[in-house]
Formats: sequence, C-alpha cells, structure tokens
Amino acid sequence: MNRLFLQRAVAGAINLVIGLALGASIGAGTAMAQGAPAPAPPPGFPVTVPNCGDTLRIAAPPKRMVVHDLNMVEMAMALGLQPSMVGVTGITGWYKADAAFLRRLGSIPELAPKYPTLETLVAAKPDLFFAGWYYGMQPGGDVTPATLARHGIQTLVLTESCAHALGDKPRATMDLLYGDLLRLGTVFGRRAEAERLVVQWRERVRAAARPALPVPPRVFVYDSGEDKPFTAGRAAMPTALIEAAGGRNVLGDVSMSWGNAAWETVAASNPQFIVLLDYQNGQGPEHLQQILQAHPAMRLTDAVRHRRFITLRYAELTPGPANIEAIEKLARALRQPP
Repeated sequence: MNRLFLQRAVAGAINLVIGLALGASIGAGTAMAQGAPAPAPPPGFPVTVPNCGDTLRIAAPPKRMVVHDLNMVEMAMALGLQPSMVGVTGITGWYKADAAFLRRLGSIPELAPKYPTLETLVAAKPDLFFAGWYYGMQPGGDVTPATLARHGIQTLVLTESCAHALGDKPRATMDLLYGDLLRLGTVFGRRAEAERLVVQWRERVRAAARPALPVPPRVFVYDSGEDKPFTAGRAAMPTALIEAAGGRNVLGDVSMSWGNAAWETVAASNPQFIVLLDYQNGQGPEHLQQILQAHPAMRLTDAVRHRRFITLRYAELTPGPANIEAIEKLARALRQPP
C-alpha cells in the first residue's frame, strides 16, 4: 500500500530544481515504506483454534480455501463460505452429488475427484486446506499438515478424524459436529453465524429424541465389505448419531473409529436395526441387504429377519450438517412399532 505523491514543480522552474525535488521525494517515499508498520489485522484477528491435539493460529480470514469431501464442503456451505473457496476435492470419484449440492457449489471447481496430490493443491495456491485423516490426508502420505506448511498452506483438520492419528479413541459425541462448525466460523470471522446454527441443530436433536425410549435399541452400521464388514466403532460419528436418536451402536465400545469387525461379533450382538450406507455411486444398499440375507449368522439376527434397514447417505454419517437429518431419520425408525 506504498504511495508516492509528487507535486508538480512551479511553472517556469529550471530543470535542475525539478530533478532535485523529484529525487528528494522518491527518497522520502522509500524511507516511509521501509519504516511503515505492518497492516493492522482485521477486527477479531488473529484467532487460535484447537486442531487435532495442536493449535492453529489464523492471522486473517482465509480467502483461498480448498475443502475435501462431501461432508466438509456442506459444512463450509452452511456458513456461506463459497466466496472464500477456490476448489473442492474428493467428490465425484466416490459419490453422485445431487443437483441441490451442485447449485450451491456454483462455479467452484473440483480439483481432484478423489484424494488430491500435493502438486494439485500447491497449484491452486490455497491459504487453507480443510480436510481430515482419511478425509483427503493419510498419515505418512504426500499430503499432510506438515507437507502443506512447507508451501505456506495451513490445514484445519476434521476433529473426528484425529482418532486415526492419535492413540486416544474418545467416544464420539455431537460435539464433533458442533465444535468443528464453531472452529470454522471462528477461522472465517463468522462465529456468531456458527453459534446460531448450532443452537438450531441442538433443538432439532432434542426434539427428535422425544419421547425417550425405555431401552436403547441395538443398531449396527454396515458401510461395506463381504469377508469382514467395514463399520463404525466408538470414535466414529455414527456412534454419536445413534445415541442422539436414542439407540446403541452394537460396536460402540470397540476402541476404533471406522474399521473392520468380525461377522461373528456382530451377529452375536443381535442388532435390531441395521444402518446401510448409501454412497450414491450406482451400487445401492440393496447389495448390502443381499450380503446380510445370505450370511449364515447375520440372516438370523432380528434386524435381518424383520428387514429393519435404515438407509443413510455418506454425508449423513460423516461429520456435517446432514447429521441432523440423519438423527431425525434414525429416531423415527427406532420408534416405529414392531
């Protein structure tokens, strides 16, 4: 923001005087630029937010964010952050985005259909990457907060995913969603908007959980897999959603986030309901039902015998605004008469 103002010499002044005056003005301007203080930060900044066992200091609201995965893009759009986004990654390679999502995304380009490479991200020149472990990043991989930092790119890490990188596997609660939205709001100077959304979401969750159930129904989450089911443990978001709806994840005490389990263990728990994950990729939940109905142990469980299947989309089962609708769907299903 350095500006050099030169006043024109008085008409009739000799060239030598003009040259001396010009040189003196340039020298003064240079000295002012060298001694000028740094621009003041925007009101409320810098801010510091917790970030996967560390802290993240943001000097000013990011202007060039890249967001990975459907759920986190929806979280950013819930706060109206599209003008501050220069790209998304990890959408079309796995899911079929609906028309409403694409309308809200507008002209923001998808930089990579699945996981982005370091080169792809650096080329986009972002100032922030909103992603998570196994949500765009892998421990020891090419794209991590450390590798991005070398290129001046900061990383906001999805809190639920921290269970993959840290030894601790805390029980998932709805604070994973609420806290991440508040962090995102803080980073972009929209904390008040984020707080209003959280208040609305909390009220919807409270309403969905009424009336309270005398005994929490047993629920199993089936993501994928035939030899072994890929499912949700204690630290994964579905545990929080099921409990908020009044149920109990049959693997909710297993010390893992998302991971594999044994069919025998699941069948022994005799789930009363089974959540089927719909990736919207052309192979619908009907395929998962067929696997369950053909399995010698799972076909004997209450859920399969009575066909108590609850289909939820990927965005509804991973941390994001769609979690609230997922809880409402779960709560209605758990309260249906036998």
